[in-house]
Amino acid sequence: MKPDSKSEKTTEDYLEAMLMLKQKNGYVRSIDVAQHLGVTKPSVTYTTKRLKEKGYIFMDKDNYIFITESGMAIAEKILNRHKTLTAFFISIGVDEETAKKDACKIEHDISAETFSALCRYIDENNHK
Repeated sequence: MKPDSKSEKTTEDYLEAMLMLKQKNGYVRSIDVAQHLGVTKPSVTYTTKRLKEKGYIFMDKDNYIFITESGMAIAEKILNRHKTLTAFFISIGVDEETAKKDACKIEHDISAETFSALCRYIDENNHK
């Protein structure tokens, strides 16, 4: 594992959660991120500060969170992986709750090569 893999996973988890909340609610607030991820408000404050420093998000005067273009690229990649992996696991007989949990674990660590191969496999087998 890379030395910064834990912080990279946290970044991906937060950005994915923010995108999901934006799609669900139309807005993102720190309290919603905390509830969605099951973490404390201080944890969200700490991590959003890091995400702002990296240029992945910004906040308006009312403390609503907005994902930047670079943050959105990460969020969309991880959410796509999550949805694809979840659907695949369900299609091979894994119950939905387990499929979601396992997809969340794998989405960060699966290589681009393996994920691409999985997508090709799914496409080829859905068109037969």
